[in-house]
Amino acid sequence: MPLPPEDLRTVLAPVDLVWARPERPAARKLVEAAARGELARVVGFVGRTDAPQVLADRVARRLEDQMRLGGPIKDPVGWLIGLALPQRQRCGDVRCDDRVLLGSRQDCPRCAEQQADRRDQCRAVAAAVDAAMPHASENERRTATEQQLHQDVTAQGWIREHRWAQVRERQAAAAQARAEAAAGQPANDAPAAPMPPVVLPAPHPFVATDLVGGDDQEQELVLEDLTREQVRAWRVQGLKDHSVVFDHIDQYCETSARRLFSNQLVDEAQRLAGTHNLVLGHTAWGQA
Repeated sequence: MPLPPEDLRTVLAPVDLVWARPERPAARKLVEAAARGELARVVGFVGRTDAPQVLADRVARRLEDQMRLGGPIKDPVGWLIGLALPQRQRCGDVRCDDRVLLGSRQDCPRCAEQQADRRDQCRAVAAAVDAAMPHASENERRTATEQQLHQDVTAQGWIREHRWAQVRERQAAAAQARAEAAAGQPANDAPAAPMPPVVLPAPHPFVATDLVGGDDQEQELVLEDLTREQVRAWRVQGLKDHSVVFDHIDQYCETSARRLFSNQLVDEAQRLAGTHNLVLGHTAWGQA
């Protein structure tokens, strides 16, 4: 079995079998280049001495996640370059890697704030729905909460993208002004056109409907970015390991977990763990 280059043996040791699978030397060269590039970035955070082991720990975590949630690796080169090696920055902190700070290995405070904000948003929306629909059934209120959360997240995404577009336009204008100044050409004195106000997509009106076919049926609202096969895979993992369900609740809130794993699975996991109604403690949905 071919060994990784000496400067990458510590980094690729957790995935040496995956690295050795490509038969063409050119494919392994691609992985080596990606590993060296990522190693150079990690050096900037933790120093040359600790960087190989820090990157090796990251690769080992990704392999464990893949085996636990994704199954066998079908494309070793693509998996190593696209999933195993790159930093996963979950927030605006450049040190964030899977919600842990590079160098200190402490929990990322910005990610913790974002998770707290998501939970607060879920609680606030659920409380507003409870107040607006006091005589509705549990399923009707839960559906209304899911739709309102989806509309809020969509609106926030549009606002965030609009702000980034403004930043990019200002940066481009500044770069052009510097280039023109360096070339000795006067910049155009015409005032820049004002940025148009952000226009958000109109939310769809909510129509309360009963959930058809029980909790186990696939629904169109289930985490729209996932395919049906991915939803089924997540549910299988949730059945095997309830910590997957609780990790999702902690990261996104209970409503999102119910959309992904189904009400029946979340209820079962909470019953076995003795934590039922602790996450959405403000509401009495379970008693409706």
